[in-house]
This record gives sequence, structure tokens and C-alpha cells, in this order.
Amino acid sequence: MIEDSGTVVSDAIPQGTQTLARGLQIVSAVAHGSTTLKSVVDATGIGRSSAHRMIQLLVHMGYLRHGSPGEFRLGPTLIEFGFTALNQDPLPVVARESLEALAERTQDTIHLSVEDGESVLYLHKIPGTRGAEMRSRIGHRMPMTRTGVGKALLLGQDDRWERIFTAENPGADASAVEAFVKRMNGYTHDGASLDLEENEPGIRCVAAPIRDGSGSIVAGVSLSATRPYMPKERMQALVPVMKSAAREISLRLGYTGDRIRA
Repeated sequence: MIEDSGTVVSDAIPQGTQTLARGLQIVSAVAHGSTTLKSVVDATGIGRSSAHRMIQLLVHMGYLRHGSPGEFRLGPTLIEFGFTALNQDPLPVVARESLEALAERTQDTIHLSVEDGESVLYLHKIPGTRGAEMRSRIGHRMPMTRTGVGKALLLGQDDRWERIFTAENPGADASAVEAFVKRMNGYTHDGASLDLEENEPGIRCVAAPIRDGSGSIVAGVSLSATRPYMPKERMQALVPVMKSAAREISLRLGYTGDRIRA
């Protein structure tokens, strides 16, 4: 398992794959900001000469590329693979028509996201045509308990709320946890969730869950805008709009509406 820091948990590496794991460590380290040989060595613990040889091979194969003198960046092969991975996932393809219609109707930023490793992973983004640009991007990860779409992905899963909130908000006291659980119960009842500038100052969001044929939540769709375009009255008016868009996508994924699973 490769962690966000670029390190690898050694006991998760299958026997005989250490060299491959080290190469993946290097790619992960570069992705997370270690762009020089020294910083890659520091981040991964791989010896300098071994790291240098692996970087040369990764550059040759297009997984990395040269940036400024002495620095490395992710390479074109990863860009190609990234688009291939998105095209192989049916969700963005199935959802595209609904997302584009929603963006045209509202002029606001639309995100399609999934849960991955107990964080929000953005699969698709349509930027809004007014207000400030959101810092989010495709492939970007965000906290689940501070984003509208993260909360949508957690609707009905009350056995996870306290644990994930505590992990993402170190030092939160009992009253903060209790307040979050109360909000989540309300969002679960409403079938949609809100972000009242909890994740990014000045940015508000309304989100709803997408379900598959089993009734399980498999993704979330969100609409974000700056505060002047998102007063609380508009947020409440957008709840049925987002639920309708999410249901439209869900039906295309085989959801029949007659069963719901957390």
C-alpha cells in the first residue's frame, strides 16, 4: 500500500516485488512534491544510487519527465493512463449528460466524486461561469467530513461518522462530534448534504448521493459557488435539484428506487 506521503507499508508488499514497489514509491513521491533526487531519497528511504537508476528508467518510459534543472515531474505516460482509467470507469460517462445539464442550468461548479480510502476523490469537474474558481481538480482528494459531497457519500452510515470526523478533525471535542453527528442525521433524513464554508472559506456546496442497482451509495454529485451566489435560501432550493440530478444518474446505473443500502 502506498500512502499519501509516498512511503510504502512494507508488510503489504508481496514477496518478490520489492523493486516494483520502490519504483512506485518514487512515482508517488514525485506526485506528492518530492521533485529532486535528494527529496525523493528522503521521502522513500531508497538509496541514492538505486533511486537515480530507477528515475532514469522512469523518465525513459515516460512515467517521469525532466522539469527545471535537477528536478522531475510526472510524465506523459501517466497522463495517458489517467485518461484511459477515466474512460474505463463507466460512472463519468454515464453521468456526463446530467452533469452538463446541471452546469448549464445553474452556471455553478459541478463535481462528480467517489470515496477512495476514506477520502473524497474527484472524478469529473465542470467549472462554473461566475465567481471565483474552485481549487478542486480531477484526481484531487479532500476530507469527507468537511465537504458537501463527502458527507453525501456518508449518508446513512452512522457507524462511521464519529470515527472519520475525529480522524479528520484532530482535537475536536465531544460537542463538535455531537454536532457533526446531529447534522449528518439531518442530512440523511433530507437525502442531501451541505458544506457551509467548512472546507474552503467563502465556498458553499449542496450535494446528493448516487446509488447503483444494489441501492448502495457509489458516488456523489455536488454544486459549489461562492457565498454571494449561494445564500442559505438558494441552498435549500437546490436540495431537490441535486437530488433529482443524482437520481437521474442513479437510474442509469441500475438503481430502481425501491431499495436503499447504507
